[in-house]
Amino acid sequence: MNIQSVKNLLKDVRAKKISVEKALRRLKILPYQDLGFAKVDSHRTLRKGSPETVFCPGKSVEEIVKIVDELAKDNSSVLATRANEAIFQAVKLRHPKARYFEKARAVIIKTSSNLQRVKRKKEKSVKGRILVITAGTSDIQVAEEAAVTAEFMGNRVKKLYDVGVAGIHRLLDKTEELFKANVIIVVAGMEGALPSVVGGIVECPVIAVPTSVGYGASFKGIAPLLTMLNSCAPGVAVVNIDNGYGAGYLASLINRRT
Repeated sequence: MNIQSVKNLLKDVRAKKISVEKALRRLKILPYQDLGFAKVDSHRTLRKGSPETVFCPGKSVEEIVKIVDELAKDNSSVLATRANEAIFQAVKLRHPKARYFEKARAVIIKTSSNLQRVKRKKEKSVKGRILVITAGTSDIQVAEEAAVTAEFMGNRVKKLYDVGVAGIHRLLDKTEELFKANVIIVVAGMEGALPSVVGGIVECPVIAVPTSVGYGASFKGIAPLLTMLNSCAPGVAVVNIDNGYGAGYLASLINRRT
């Protein structure tokens, strides 16, 4: 149940289109829906402003579809991360509006009324921009997950890919894009030096995302993680290895409050 559906329910009670008892029965299910194998947090949109996200690994396709069905009730939007083509096709059979973002490995069902679309456009015109940067092309998959997540949450997103420290002139050539951003997500593997470079240039918050890209000594992302955690540039925060979703979510929270 999203904010708009609660407002509509309260309006129906006021207009005597629905009884108080029936409205109470509907409100009682807000905390969560118990599906047996999962307890779906139907209250999260009201509590946090965004619905629960479906993390697909470790779940069967049938389980994912049932969770999506529950989240999509009351015309709510849904985001499923780390999804493959088979998951998307199964979801699309039930929800024709579903879209698959292959690079991000994300399935999105975006539903809204005309009024909500107009409101979102107005919000975009005044809301700051989130810039997503990658050190290399191999980091793009994680960066796309961050970008899709931020866009799903209603943010304007700009991308700047393959501008790592091995050719720093590629980044310095785009300083105007850096200065326009309200929040910057920097995705990097190998030694993970790029967030420190960006953090030393800009005044906005920088969210660093270490990736598991690199040779053996990078230890599947631990080396860039430690580099980012030890950044001497102020204003750099770090999320977990390959956690594009976490970076996009955090960037949205910062952008929403700024």
